[in-house]
Amino acid sequence: MSRQMSETDRAARALLGEEARRARTRLALPFALGVAQVTAGIAQAMLIARLIATLLGFGEAGWAELAAAAALAALSAGLGVAQERALTAAGEAAKARLRQAAFSRLLAAGPADERPVGERAALVVDRIEAMEGYLTRWLPAASLAVAGPALVALAAGLADPTSGAILAVAGLLVPVAMAVTGLGAAQASRRQFEALGRLSGRFLDRMRGLPTLVLFRRQDAEAAALSTAATELRRRTMRVLRVAFLSSAAMEVLAAGAIACLAIRHGYVLGAAHPDPVAAIFVLLLVPAFFAPLRAFSMAYHERLSASGAAAELAPLLSAPEAEPGLVLEEMPRRLVVTFTDVRLSYDPTRPPALDGLSFRVLPGETLVLTGPSGAGKSSVLRLLMGFRKPDAGRIALNGQDATLLKPSELRKLCAYVGQRAHLFRGTLRENIRLARPGATDAEVEAAAEAAQVMAFARGLSQGLDTLVGEGGFGLSGGQAQRVAVARAFLRDAPLVLLDEPTAHLDPGTEAEVLDSLRRLCAGRTAIVATHSRAAQRALGRVLEIDGGRAQGARLAAGD
Repeated sequence: MSRQMSETDRAARALLGEEARRARTRLALPFALGVAQVTAGIAQAMLIARLIATLLGFGEAGWAELAAAAALAALSAGLGVAQERALTAAGEAAKARLRQAAFSRLLAAGPADERPVGERAALVVDRIEAMEGYLTRWLPAASLAVAGPALVALAAGLADPTSGAILAVAGLLVPVAMAVTGLGAAQASRRQFEALGRLSGRFLDRMRGLPTLVLFRRQDAEAAALSTAATELRRRTMRVLRVAFLSSAAMEVLAAGAIACLAIRHGYVLGAAHPDPVAAIFVLLLVPAFFAPLRAFSMAYHERLSASGAAAELAPLLSAPEAEPGLVLEEMPRRLVVTFTDVRLSYDPTRPPALDGLSFRVLPGETLVLTGPSGAGKSSVLRLLMGFRKPDAGRIALNGQDATLLKPSELRKLCAYVGQRAHLFRGTLRENIRLARPGATDAEVEAAAEAAQVMAFARGLSQGLDTLVGEGGFGLSGGQAQRVAVARAFLRDAPLVLLDEPTAHLDPGTEAEVLDSLRRLCAGRTAIVATHSRAAQRALGRVLEIDGGRAQGARLAAGD
């Protein structure tokens, strides 16, 4: 367990270090603005010290100094705003890049990533948000916590060397106080993130399956389980907050101690005959400027702890992937023969195999319909053909060549896939169809839409294929969304067509229309269809019944 934790910590540190190197260029401007703000604060403290000394009868300062102090205050506020905007821009750029990388890894893994949907959503939302705090608050604060107090201590040392030494000692005690109060904080933060991930994943998964829970009267039990997970998250969050309050209290104690030491030196040791009253006031006014970067550092320290917990979960996903093993297609074959020979596949050694010696052959221009009870192994056949799994035993051949020798990404180039529910993104119908082949021309997109009968309803829309649809296909019926998915398959124009329950959840009339499009899609191609639908079994081609991962018998479709 300790070795695994150590490896996780190393991976998290490596990810944070890599992101820090990437962000260095973007963070140079916010750092420079922060140093300028500290410098302006030092100059403003000197002017105010001269004004106060004049009021006390120890100097001569007037309206010029007052105007300059006001101008420096305005300048400092402007520098703060500019710094915040620069940090926001850097954070947005970093989040966009991290999310793109995370999505790319998740899409490449596909069904092979067995994490629940809610956990994957938490990775690309919550964990990357936590990384932003590390990049835009912790890194600049850590740099300014060194440069800012050093400048202030130097200015105080020029006015009074002993006062400069007092501030320097107080600054050196800050990391010690944070280390003492933050013992175990990283582990507490990681546990908080784990609890948050469990709660997020469970909540999303249960919301997606709410009708099933209600059907089997499990809603009360799941509500109680969610309440338990929420209580655990609350306890872990409070532990992290306790550390934050202790760290802030330690900072305030050090600031109060520094002011007390300076006040004793200038008020008691030097007394009424102080050789330089302006310097005494100036040094006292520098204390807030000295501790401001350190306070920001203390607050950002907890951003670092949160980022460490997030990085521990993101590192396995974002770490540089090994070179994908396998061969690359020299050219795209126009015809494909698919052969399964005694193929075996198991997801869990403690459970029966998904495929147990399955054999079949599909020729070009032929459609094989796989049917059987749920869990019989139909979808496993499609996963193997798309490269998301490799068989434990047996042979899968494409045109007589071992399919497992190809890179998984090369296998997916050979396939056009239509699943149970087409997911449409927010955009036009044309953009959603073009996802299958981004380089396709408008004419090719329109031809695919015509073949899939998308134009049958698109012509009645206000802007045809350029009509905007909402996320998840909002604004379209289930059958219309499914026809868009079929249009994608037409546009992809791959030699192998894989269909997984393509007419599920459709009424009989809509199912007949979609089946008509699917027949034209499968014509001249090698097609494998996994379905329970009797209408699909009658309409599409040769039927192979599977049960327990084995072929039980084959028959021709009623129409053949």
